[in-house]
Amino acid sequence: MVMGRFINSNRPISAPMNDFDIIELKRSNLRGATVIEGFSSIGLVGSITANYLVNLLDLELVAVIDSPYLPSVSIVRDGVPYSPVRVYSGVIGEKGSDKIVVIVSEFEPPQEILKPLAWTIMDWVEDKGCKMVISPEGLANKSGEEVEELEEKEVEDFKVFAVASTPRARQTLIKNDIPIFENGVVVGLAGVLLNEGVNRNFDVVSILSEAHSDYPDARAAAAATEAIDKLLLHTQLDTQPLLEEAALIEEALKEIKKKTGESEELAKKRSIMYG
Repeated sequence: MVMGRFINSNRPISAPMNDFDIIELKRSNLRGATVIEGFSSIGLVGSITANYLVNLLDLELVAVIDSPYLPSVSIVRDGVPYSPVRVYSGVIGEKGSDKIVVIVSEFEPPQEILKPLAWTIMDWVEDKGCKMVISPEGLANKSGEEVEELEEKEVEDFKVFAVASTPRARQTLIKNDIPIFENGVVVGLAGVLLNEGVNRNFDVVSILSEAHSDYPDARAAAAATEAIDKLLLHTQLDTQPLLEEAALIEEALKEIKKKTGESEELAKKRSIMYG
């Protein structure tokens, strides 16, 4: 059975590492927090949304997720190295009384690790007493629109739907006028988290934003961010900075994805050569 561990980095790690570890860099009271899961997938919607929220809300790095199955890379920004999967937290709301956690990664988890990764995240979320998990996810565009046409669309023209794991969460979607995703398939980590939410009677919401499947889509991410704002922040969040920086965000994430892929390919070749 694949298991994960929660580790406080102030303590020495003497036991062999399990498949997934959540290494807590500092102690944080996250009871009642809403968790945003931001792994990369269709259009990099989850990753772009999560990175934007971390920067906008000035969240603090509190933990990382580590595993032998994660890319062997370090994300370096302004001379500082970061893990490929990071966990940030902070407070939001008018009085700073609401808590938010954002899990950020620039890579797309391969199929074989989705379930153990989701189990580890959900175990940690429940252990910390968090109240909801939200997964922004790209919904592959099937209308035949070209890249140029999608780039000309306004954020409000992007279709956003949502699906929830519990009746409680579905009522929250209805209350905030977010259309329910009635029929279809939610793939990847978002889909596994939804199923885990059903199994555990835990509120999990997947925000599905129409996105282009062939390139990073910051406009689709902006639409997903606005839906999260309706559910959580209630601030009429300004996504204009995200749109203004869309090209830079898309290019940076594209480069990270490319370098990660090259690193994994090199590791595979070495394994073949020396295995």
